[in-house]
Amino acid sequence: MAIIVNLDVMMAKQKVSLNELSQRVDITQANLSILKTGKAKAIRFSTLNALCKELDCQPGDILEFRED
Repeated sequence: MAIIVNLDVMMAKQKVSLNELSQRVDITQANLSILKTGKAKAIRFSTLNALCKELDCQPGDILEFRED
């Protein structure tokens, strides 16, 4: 089982940079990069909420479940 993070796809669709998004959701670039690369072990609902609000998307657009 794997959770795939599609944050980079959503950022590309909205044409927003890592730096710009980190400022808009008030999260460090380093933490946002960890999430974007799929290395994060968890995500807070408040962070997911802020990302969805800024990227005008649903949580399922950012997170995806795939069976191995």
